[in-house]
Amino acid sequence: MKSFALVRADDSDKVKIALHDLERYGHIQFSATPKCIEPNYADELLVSVMGVSLKSKCNSAALVELNNHAGAAISRLKKIHPPAHIIIISPRHKMFEELAGKFPKYPEFDRTFNHQKGPQSMEIIQEKGESSNPMHKE
Repeated sequence: MKSFALVRADDSDKVKIALHDLERYGHIQFSATPKCIEPNYADELLVSVMGVSLKSKCNSAALVELNNHAGAAISRLKKIHPPAHIIIISPRHKMFEELAGKFPKYPEFDRTFNHQKGPQSMEIIQEKGESSNPMHKE
């Protein structure tokens, strides 16, 4: 039985990290590429699944179809601490069928990171490189 993982966060980088953590540390298998969904819709899904009022709105959200059974995904999710709010949506939730129908129509979530190194980060890299060089003796 397949399920969905809804990933909500303040920014897209946190969503990207959370998706990575699900696969790498949670050993959760995606059956499809993560999709980008509207943050407002993600907030509505959270309220619907959790049955509680929203504490804070998200600014970025992704939806991914999982190969794992919902119970197994929840169990694995409890063992990791991703930097985003993740909700597992199973077929027992009323909006599951709606999501399953809409999922193929959503655009892919861009999982690439923009690696921009400023002058300050380059100084740190150079300092670390010099101090960790075992051949360098003063």
